[in-house]
Amino acid sequence: MGHIADSKTNLVPLIDRLNQYPIGLVDNEILREMLAILFTEDEAYVGSKFPLMEATMAEMIERTGYPEEKLAPILESMADKGIIMDMPYGDKVYYLLMPGVIGFIEFTFMKNRTDIPMDKVARLMSEYFHWDDKDGQAKEFFGSKTQLTRSLPYEEHIPVNSEIVSFDSAKEIIMNAKYGAVSMCYCRHKREHEGKSCKKGAPTEGICISLGRGSEFLTRRGFAEQKTKQELLDILQMAEDLHLTHITDNIREKPTFICNCCGCCCEIMAGVQAGYYKGVNKTPYIAVVDQDICDYCGDCFTACNVKAIGLDKIASNGNGRVSMVKSDICLGCGACITACEKGALSMIPRADYKLPPKTKRKMFMKIAHEKGRLAPLLTTRVKKKLGLKY
Repeated sequence: MGHIADSKTNLVPLIDRLNQYPIGLVDNEILREMLAILFTEDEAYVGSKFPLMEATMAEMIERTGYPEEKLAPILESMADKGIIMDMPYGDKVYYLLMPGVIGFIEFTFMKNRTDIPMDKVARLMSEYFHWDDKDGQAKEFFGSKTQLTRSLPYEEHIPVNSEIVSFDSAKEIIMNAKYGAVSMCYCRHKREHEGKSCKKGAPTEGICISLGRGSEFLTRRGFAEQKTKQELLDILQMAEDLHLTHITDNIREKPTFICNCCGCCCEIMAGVQAGYYKGVNKTPYIAVVDQDICDYCGDCFTACNVKAIGLDKIASNGNGRVSMVKSDICLGCGACITACEKGALSMIPRADYKLPPKTKRKMFMKIAHEKGRLAPLLTTRVKKKLGLKY
């Protein structure tokens, strides 16, 4: 595995291919070392030959030049690792190369593995996702105007005069999904391999929710376990009891996951804390503090997963210090509300709410356009529609 780390023949074309996605991977020595562990030499080559859309076995045979007897076990291994997604449909199987993020990097820690040095990979991933490096992967993940992810509000804290629609409700998203599963939290699992644990006591197992067709793949390949809708709703409630933040796709139709994120482990929350305040699309609501009630106990500080609550230097209630919500940071998730025993926190409508794109396709097209990567996606779609090779 590691022997391909310095091989331009194998890794550079793979990285180039991965960087055709709207969210790519910034090329550096850490990435190459990481990919050299996750991919064998053959897998790196096959990955570099994938089109931007799904492909059949016959198409991959033509693209790679490998006969089926050689290619089939490679694709099987890649699917088992979560590097590609295999999707049975009728009498055919379609294969899709997963992006790095959100994709095979997260899948690496969504099940226990013995085929790779997990401790080493955890260290490499933490070094790679160093959000203080403004020219590194942080800019690639958070740098586009259209966000990849968004926050969901706790429904019980939404103002009574506000109308919540289905795409803003974690419960409705689950109820509308045809299939649901739960998996290990990539972020917390990675932290465990670094000798760290969640400060909120959030579990690593059975906490991250996947939905729809993608969850069928994850279940079939051992990354997730199928759950009933009631079981998934119970997981949501557990997350809210722990003051976690619900994060999902930044789309209105058919979100594919709901992660339940803490501020100490979650990579996305860490990015917001590092200054990418617009890196996650916020809910239509924002938290506010009633300064006549607040006694600066600090419970809301630790409950907030993006450090959006702090000390107001101008105390207006005569009691000394009071808490304040930083509106440019607050995600509007509501994780802080129940942490306040005095009831000093509430939610109000947000003035600058940004409506999510309708579908995942539209979201990716918008991000690709903003990054100057739209041409390959459009070309691939046109060629497929015309029945040409792509």
